Amino acid sequence: MTHSVLDHGEPTRTIKLAERLAFSSSFQPIFDEGMTLVDETAAYLDGDGRRDARAISRGAATLYAAESMRLTTRLMQVASWLLLQRAANQGDMSRAQVEAEKVKVRLDGIGGGGDSPFYEELPLAFRDLVERAVMLERRVAMLDREIYGEPQLDASANPVGEQMHLLRTAFAV
Repeated sequence: MTHSVLDHGEPTRTIKLAERLAFSSSFQPIFDEGMTLVDETAAYLDGDGRRDARAISRGAATLYAAESMRLTTRLMQVASWLLLQRAANQGDMSRAQVEAEKVKVRLDGIGGGGDSPFYEELPLAFRDLVERAVMLERRVAMLDREIYGEPQLDASANPVGEQMHLLRTAFAV
C-alpha cells in the first residue's frame, strides 16, 4: 500500500483499485473468463483445430504448430496466475505465499506470429483464440504490476534456453 500526506500533514492510505479488484468478488469474472478460454482452446485444439490444420498450406501449418505452442504456454501462465490469485482471494494462501509462488509465472508476452505472411491463412477460430489469449494476458499482466509491482528480472534467465527446454519437452526429445 502506498501512503500520501494531506496538506495538513495527516497521512492517508491510497487505494489501489487493481488490488481491491483482485481481492474481492469482482475478481470472479476475469477468473471465469480465463478458465473458459483455457477450456475453449483445449476443445478446439483437440477437435476442430486438428481438422482445420489439415486444410492449410505447409507454411501455415508450421505457423499453426508454433502458435499452438505459444497459445497453450500463454494460457498455462495466465491460468497459473489466476489460480494463485483465487487462492489468495479465498484466504487459502497469504499474499506473501502468492508472491513467492508467482515468480514462476511469466506474463511478459511470448510474442506471436501475427506478422507472418501465413497468419491470415490460419483458421479464423484459431486466430480468435490467439487474440483473446493475448488480450487476457495483457490484462492479467497489468493487474499483476498494479498489485505486486514491476517484476524483478533474473539476470541468469536465458529465454532461448527456456524455449529450447519447452520444445524438447513438447516433442519428447
